[in-house]
Amino acid sequence: MPGMHKSDLHSYLRAARESLVWKLDGLAEYDVRRPLTPTGTNLLGLVKHLAGVELGYFGDCFDRPHGESLPWIEKAAEDNADMWATPDESREQIVALYRRAWAHADATIEELSLDAAGHVAWWPADRNPVTLHRILVHVLSETNRHAGHADIVRELIDGAVGRRSGDVLPSDEASWWEEYRGRLERAARQAQGA
Repeated sequence: MPGMHKSDLHSYLRAARESLVWKLDGLAEYDVRRPLTPTGTNLLGLVKHLAGVELGYFGDCFDRPHGESLPWIEKAAEDNADMWATPDESREQIVALYRRAWAHADATIEELSLDAAGHVAWWPADRNPVTLHRILVHVLSETNRHAGHADIVRELIDGAVGRRSGDVLPSDEASWWEEYRGRLERAARQAQGA
């Protein structure tokens, strides 16, 4: 049964990864980089961040060197340097790094048991040690959280929604969505007493 649990978690992680990368498809370089929230959330930055997450949690925490250079996570790096791409960091480089991180993480997940012991150096001592199971759940949760951010950012850019191409939605007509959004706005105002 533990093998089945690991397989299920791993399958959901793979799907979340693919969903996040799909959000970049068909967009101009500016659109994958531009900040669309007051805190600067952008699509390529989310991918860059999650590459470091996977390399750290499935590499460093289980003493499995990954060999990647990640200057944006060094102590001397500026705050949030992992959450955006510099002009010198291409989309192709960042996506390739994320895919290498997947391969490294996948090897860790496949080779270790769910109860394999690890250590997260950047977590408080009372939350260590950890197991592969805990880290797999943690990274799956973080990846899905950021995939949700990407959903909203992509919708703001060009209206594209869903986890993948061909997702079934109630309608693909702009007029349907305008009416729906208007109904929600009216309900919100009515609930407030406006």
